[in-house]
Amino acid sequence: MKNLEKFNVGYVTIVTDMSDVKFQLKEQAIILRKRGFSYREIMTQIPVAKSTISLWLRSVGMTQRQKQRLTEKKLASIKRGAEAKRRRRILLMEKIISVAQKEIGEISRREFWLIGTMLYWAEGSKEKDYDPGCGTQFTNTDPDMIRLFLYWLKEVCNKTFDSLIIDLYIHDLQRERKQEILAFWIKTIDCSPSDIKHIYYKKGNLKTMRKNVGKSYHGTLRITVKASSSLNRRIAGWTKGVVECLR
Repeated sequence: MKNLEKFNVGYVTIVTDMSDVKFQLKEQAIILRKRGFSYREIMTQIPVAKSTISLWLRSVGMTQRQKQRLTEKKLASIKRGAEAKRRRRILLMEKIISVAQKEIGEISRREFWLIGTMLYWAEGSKEKDYDPGCGTQFTNTDPDMIRLFLYWLKEVCNKTFDSLIIDLYIHDLQRERKQEILAFWIKTIDCSPSDIKHIYYKKGNLKTMRKNVGKSYHGTLRITVKASSSLNRRIAGWTKGVVECLR
């Protein structure tokens, strides 16, 4: 017995053989599948459930090219999803940073003094029992950190460029970018070329795992304060003073 359904159109009743309709839809699905269409693409043209599509097409073979097309589409879809997720993370990161930035507000002179002291504690050279008389020396790759430390030396320690020795360290693999890197630091710290006293080349490693090996690489800047062993000891005392406040 045929699978019949009745549809009322105006005053006329039309009897439709649903088995014929489904057969036609199945044939269309098979044709599309053989052309390399995915289930999702087929379902946009043939309004049936995915389980039905899967049942209809489970025995339909595909050529290697068709399989490759589906694989490429899946990879492209995954890539688009990953890129969308990355953009969402970036937007969230920017929002969090923007809100947090406003939380800082104004910084007092005393707060800035302590900020620089803690920065030096983390990144500066310290006097050791086996190396007495160590001067004040700060080494870093972060441009903002370098700027902050130079401003701290000027505002808190009354040091100018004349009292500093600034050296630049560049990986040997980046030797050809010497002028570009030098120009970057001259602009970053607002100095003249003569203020950067020496450029040293560090032995390169072809198998390095570092990420900043391209245009983002700007070498390392070392700032040495002339005749500054006393200043180094004062900074050490400030650091101990902070530690004592926490006990």
